[in-house]
Amino acid sequence: METVETSRVLVVDDEPQITRVLKTVLSSQGYQVRTAAEGESALSNFKEWSPELVITDLYMPHMDGIELCRRIREVSAVPIIVLSVKGEERSKVEALDSGADDYVTKPFGIDELMARVRAALRRGGATGAQEEASFDAGDFRIDMDARRVHTHGREVRLTPKEFDLFVYMARHPNRVITHRTLLGAVWGEACEDQSEYLRVFVGQLRKKLETDPSNPRYLVTEPWVGYRFNPTGTAVQ
Repeated sequence: METVETSRVLVVDDEPQITRVLKTVLSSQGYQVRTAAEGESALSNFKEWSPELVITDLYMPHMDGIELCRRIREVSAVPIIVLSVKGEERSKVEALDSGADDYVTKPFGIDELMARVRAALRRGGATGAQEEASFDAGDFRIDMDARRVHTHGREVRLTPKEFDLFVYMARHPNRVITHRTLLGAVWGEACEDQSEYLRVFVGQLRKKLETDPSNPRYLVTEPWVGYRFNPTGTAVQ
């Protein structure tokens, strides 16, 4: 018998048919679901209910999905999946840069969306039961249970996807990791060609981890190939 899901999912969209379909599908999989038609009511639900995942449309009246992501990110690192009819790279980057963890373009397949939901919840709430509780990576201390990173005596607050990306790189220090490898490991095989994800998230990590993000010492670009993590900030010769 399969384990029944009990995670709380908040669905935000101003199209009633979308919220109706998503609530039906998610509920059938055992998730607890609440819906909201715009950002303000979504925030009220978020504060009252503490969902473990938020799925939100990007373009809504009054408060759009971009602002909703920003407001949620001020108080929580809960995973956020953004839905939008627009698939332009600029829209994706703006959503990711505002705190979203994943991006699905309408119209979407239910199987694909459910796979993204499971992955987001797995990454957002995993405790690393089969992994060490914490480990050191050069100048960084990574607490897998609490999903926190410390460096030079300070805690660095990372979103779930930022944490997953950094942990993967920290487990493969001083190696060139290709774009496709990183995308597949953190976002799944379906996203292996979505290079804008990496540009946004590596950029965000540099702002939080590097003394000078414009001249990174830890998260180094390998042109046309990928990235290399230098755990002590000293390049390997």
